[in-house]
Amino acid sequence: MTGDASGIWIWIFAAAGLLALAALFFGARYLIAAAVDRRTLRYQSDLLERHCEEVENMYRQTRGWRHDYHNHIQTMKAHLAMGELDELAAYLNALDTDLAAVDTVIKTGNVMIDAILNSKISVAAAKGIAVNAKAIVPRDLDTAVSEVDICLIIGNLMDNAMEACMRIPDPEKRFIRIYIDILKGQLYIYIMNAVGEPLKRTGSSYISTKNRENHGFGLMRVDKVVERYHGYLERQDEEDIFATEIMLPL
Repeated sequence: MTGDASGIWIWIFAAAGLLALAALFFGARYLIAAAVDRRTLRYQSDLLERHCEEVENMYRQTRGWRHDYHNHIQTMKAHLAMGELDELAAYLNALDTDLAAVDTVIKTGNVMIDAILNSKISVAAAKGIAVNAKAIVPRDLDTAVSEVDICLIIGNLMDNAMEACMRIPDPEKRFIRIYIDILKGQLYIYIMNAVGEPLKRTGSSYISTKNRENHGFGLMRVDKVVERYHGYLERQDEEDIFATEIMLPL
């Protein structure tokens, strides 16, 4: 009986040990998942706050133009009333040049994508970065690809492009090129930007250096979104240019 009792206690202790290890394992997984969720929420919160600031900057520029509009009209009417047609033509040319310099409005046809593109282009213009953009997106994508995910991709790519441009000492060499369209039933996103220093990698992946806390987190988010939709992603860097090409099936 003593041997049987010892065996039972050994089984009890072994089972208890296994239960403790299982509890420790699942507890560790829960803590890790909770930490990742908190980091994701904090990152999304920071992204939303920054996006709101960028949209407010756009509205501020628009309000400035509306404020000046009345003065421009009065000046042109005065030239016209006095028959100063040459002066009026010169004023119109100057106004046209000024308007072209601040007119960064992109109208893809899709409201959400228009908002993220224009807010980022507005920030780039404020930083003195030359932006050339062409984007055509249907008003209603009517697809499994979430517009929120598309905006996340564009927002992160633009943030990284601006970050790279601002490391270039010569402002004349800072530029970003954007091309978005529907090609062969897929959403095609191409963003190219100037770079001023060698890009950092971990293995075959590029990493961002905006800050230590979110080190490369934006790029990881982009990768996961593309992977979730079974899309195509390619990053290339050569000489002083970095480019990201993405295709998402619609």
